[in-house]
Amino acid sequence: MTAPETPRRSGLRGFGHAGPSPWTDLDRPPLDEEALRRDLIVPDGLWTSLDVVAETGSTNSDLAARAAAGAGQGAVLVAEAQSAARGRLDRAWTAPPRSGLFLSVLLRPEEVPVERYGWLPILVGVAAASTLGRVTGVEVGLKWPNDLQTEIDGAERKLGGILTELAGGAVVVGMGLNVSLRAEELPVPTAASLALAGASTTDRGTLLRALLRELAELYREWTAAAGDPHASDLLRAYVDRCTTLGRRVKVHLPGDRELVGEAVAVDGDGRLVVRTPDGVRRAVGAGDVVHVRPEPRPQPR
Repeated sequence: MTAPETPRRSGLRGFGHAGPSPWTDLDRPPLDEEALRRDLIVPDGLWTSLDVVAETGSTNSDLAARAAAGAGQGAVLVAEAQSAARGRLDRAWTAPPRSGLFLSVLLRPEEVPVERYGWLPILVGVAAASTLGRVTGVEVGLKWPNDLQTEIDGAERKLGGILTELAGGAVVVGMGLNVSLRAEELPVPTAASLALAGASTTDRGTLLRALLRELAELYREWTAAAGDPHASDLLRAYVDRCTTLGRRVKVHLPGDRELVGEAVAVDGDGRLVVRTPDGVRRAVGAGDVVHVRPEPRPQPR
């Protein structure tokens, strides 16, 4: 008598495969890695590899390690979930799996002087704002330096952010973008998602393709101009989308200092120029900006 055959395992998650299924939330399907590679890794293109992982601590940390080991330009790493993601000023950043785009890219802009590398996060912000406006119909602005913002019910809300790091002579640029977060999932009341903003599409594959193509085009123009923000037209493109200019702002500076005034310009180094109440202009290279609402005018009696 022969032993009964072991039931064949289908290999699909939830059907004989260990681990949670990525299809448990049908509004948040997993990204198709192979399709993304076919469409984005092309001859003479910027992107040379693309990996999608189910979860990692931080895509920026992972690509920084690759850069330190000598990885070439053009690597893209996308995570369906991150457990130790970081935003600007080392703030923690969390979101449900597959609810957004969580990615990093590795760039080696050898044609550009190192002192102009600070324009890279601004360039990525411009690429993202331009792409989202065109593809989703949501008007997206950039709060200095590169927070992605939109307006919902008259209030400015944050859609995502960008973080850059130097590693192994390369620049690793990370982005977190809220795509399908529901109201009850928002980490703070000032956050938002494309879905809550009424986006015409929240298909992450579509958004990722458009974003990486736009970024590649702007990056080539910028590097061809040796990183010059005027010759590449990057400064003008950024100013057109910057929601901070012309506003009264409070800037929290390193060392628990504070600067209050009107944001009047972005200079050739990407710094925010703030005019203080006494008329002095100060350029800020790093700081946390708060848009200050105008004080209501007193009503005549």
